[in-house]
Amino acid sequence: MKRILFSFASLLIVSLLFIPGVFAQDSTDKQSERYLVMFDGPAEAGILNAFGVKESDILHEFDLLPVMHLDLSTEQAKGLKNHPQIKFVEEDARAEAFSQTTPWGITRVQAPDAHQMGYSGNGVKVAILDTGIDASHPDLQANVQGGYSVFSDSANNNPFYDGDGHGTHVAGTVAAANNGGGVLGVSHQADLYAVKVLDNNGGGSYSGIAQGIEWSINNDMDIINMSLGGSAHSSILEAYSNLAYNEGILVVAAAGNSGNAWGIGDTVAYPAKYDSVIAVAATDQNNNRASFSSHGPAVELSAPGVNVLSTVPGNGHQSYNGTSMASPHVAGVAALTWQAKPYLSNSQLRQTLQNTALNLGNSNFYGHGLVRSVNAIQN
Repeated sequence: MKRILFSFASLLIVSLLFIPGVFAQDSTDKQSERYLVMFDGPAEAGILNAFGVKESDILHEFDLLPVMHLDLSTEQAKGLKNHPQIKFVEEDARAEAFSQTTPWGITRVQAPDAHQMGYSGNGVKVAILDTGIDASHPDLQANVQGGYSVFSDSANNNPFYDGDGHGTHVAGTVAAANNGGGVLGVSHQADLYAVKVLDNNGGGSYSGIAQGIEWSINNDMDIINMSLGGSAHSSILEAYSNLAYNEGILVVAAAGNSGNAWGIGDTVAYPAKYDSVIAVAATDQNNNRASFSSHGPAVELSAPGVNVLSTVPGNGHQSYNGTSMASPHVAGVAALTWQAKPYLSNSQLRQTLQNTALNLGNSNFYGHGLVRSVNAIQN
C-alpha cells in the first residue's frame, strides 16, 4: 500500500470539498483520543489533510489493510466517520489479559500419549500475542525463536521481557520443553514467537492486537494464540482476524472470564467471538465449566483452565486460572495435530479438532467439547 504523502497542494485542492471549520481546529490544542480508521479503498492524503490531521497524528500505518492508527479530536473523528471514502472510525478499545490457573491439563488433552506416538509440535510456528515471553526461562529458551513488540517505549519494547508474567505462563502451556525439569508443554518442540501486544501491566489496545496479527501474517506463523480480549466489537480487529485465517493461519483465543454461575447470556469476548477465531472455554478437573468461563454460541472448544501450572518469569512456576490458560492447550493440540497431518489446511485442522472433541454437554458452555490430541491425530 502506498504511504501517504502530505502536500500543501493536496490540502488546498481537497479542503475546498468540505465545510469550513470542520478541519480548522488547531490540533496542537485539541483534546485527542486514539482511533482506528479504515479507508474504503486506498488511503488518500487529502482526506486526512482536509480534517486537519497532521503527519505527527499518524501513530501507525498498517500494511495489509488500508488502516491507520490516529490521534484525533472528537470533531475530526465525527467528520471522518461521515466521509464517503472512510469505511470505519473506531475508538481504540482497551484489551486486557484474562487472568489466570496445572500440567494435569497436559494429560487431559492427551498430550503425553501424542508424544509417545512421536509428535511434539516440531516445526510448527506459534505466535503468542500477549505480554511477551521470558526467553531466558529454562523451560522455554530452547523453543523461543523470535518475537516483536508493538511498543516503542523502553519499558515495553523488548518482547523477551515479560513484566506481567501472563505471556510466559501461556507460552509454557503451549511449548514448555521436555528438559527433565520444570513443566511439560502440550507441544514441547513447537517454535514459539513472543509478540508483545500487552504491556508489563497486562494492558493493551485493539490497534496493538491488530499490529501483532499483521506481524504474524508477514512472518509466516502457523498458529496465533490470543489469551486476551475486550468487550467491544471492532470491525477492523475482525478484518485482521479474518485476514489471518484467510492466509492459512489457525487463530485461537480465550473466550473470556465473564461467565456467570447460571451460564445465562452471551458473554464471549472479542476477538474470540469472531467466526474466524476458535473461542476456547475453560474446564476444571471434573470436565465441568469453570464458573468464570464465558458462555455463548461462539464457544467452539473447551480445555483445562483451572489450577493450570506453567512457567512464570524468573525461572519459576505458578498455577493460574482462566480461559487464558485454556486457549494455549488448544493451540498446543493444534500444533501436535498439524505436525502429524501437515497436509491439512487450517480450516480442515479446525474441523478435525471439532469432530474429535469429547462432547461435554451444553454447546454454549463447551462448544464441541474437550479438545483431544490423540483423537485428532488418529481421525
